[in-house]
Amino acid sequence: MHQREEVQNKNRVMPLRQPEAGEPVASGASLANKLAEKIDFLHGFLRHPDQVGSVIPSSVWLEQRLVNATRVAEARVVVELGPGTGGTTRALLAAMHPAARLLAIELEPAFQAHLIRSIRDARLTAHLGSAEQIIQTLTAYRLPAPDAIVSGIPFSTMPAAVAERSAAAIAAALAPGGRFVAYQVRDHVVRYATPHLGTPQQQWEWINIPPVRVFTWTKGALRL
Repeated sequence: MHQREEVQNKNRVMPLRQPEAGEPVASGASLANKLAEKIDFLHGFLRHPDQVGSVIPSSVWLEQRLVNATRVAEARVVVELGPGTGGTTRALLAAMHPAARLLAIELEPAFQAHLIRSIRDARLTAHLGSAEQIIQTLTAYRLPAPDAIVSGIPFSTMPAAVAERSAAAIAAALAPGGRFVAYQVRDHVVRYATPHLGTPQQQWEWINIPPVRVFTWTKGALRL
């Protein structure tokens, strides 16, 4: 019979589960950081529910789907609109080339400050601003047209005029052959982006709270 480590909790004896081979082990510090991020994200949603797409950050499954859809491993420049507390930002950076650049544009000052404080990566620029100004922001940082733009900003709750200007700016900013990937609870983004980029591909990510649709456009692709 194999001997097991045990920890005594008052009058109960609870066996400690041993991690499987290759299974990541979360430290107390990392769990505390994740909890703090969720709390920060909720506070941001409560302050500006029209600017934040969800009550909690994206799931790891959604993050991986976005990494695959944007093809960031092949990109030189990536723009993230609405990075929030940085879960998706970290996933993008983990998949990007060491010489690539990520411009994260965030409208909520608390989220932008959190990104600067919590992510130490020379490839990341966390900018406080609007998606409408994406071209001006790229110019200000001397970045070329992005190969991918990923967006979690809720097109369903922003004013129609802002949504139209944002979609037009995104399409104009993309490099030829570049990909615009938007993850949304509702499909309002389609009506704004389709006139500029054509009909998107659509996938569902069910393992997320709430489940979201992931729309992907390719600039210059055949329009249906």
